[in-house]
Amino acid sequence: MEEKVLPTEVILNHPRQTLGHVHLDWMPQPGAYLDLDGETYAVLERRHRYQLRGGRYQLERIALYVQRAPCTHERSWVAGRWVIGDADCRFNAQSEVLRCAVAPLGPCKGCRFFEPR
Repeated sequence: MEEKVLPTEVILNHPRQTLGHVHLDWMPQPGAYLDLDGETYAVLERRHRYQLRGGRYQLERIALYVQRAPCTHERSWVAGRWVIGDADCRFNAQSEVLRCAVAPLGPCKGCRFFEPR
């Protein structure tokens, strides 16, 4: 079966702006990372756009809502997925998109709020 390449609009979540249109041969899930024009973005949401053709709806294009990814060196592997920041800290959110409640912008290294789990 042939891979379908769909037009994908990449939209920065905040401030809301279109970053561009690309053709992807894979379906990025929320939490995945996407490289675009030398920047890395975390996928927050994926929306499908359909068009009615010949009495059937067909996937026409995809919209990805993204945010700028944190430094890729500040990630931890937890339960089969990457999370942002130091997962050994009690305040770590264990999330692909949010570092922690205390210092969400980081960095984790040298953070005065660090407490071991």
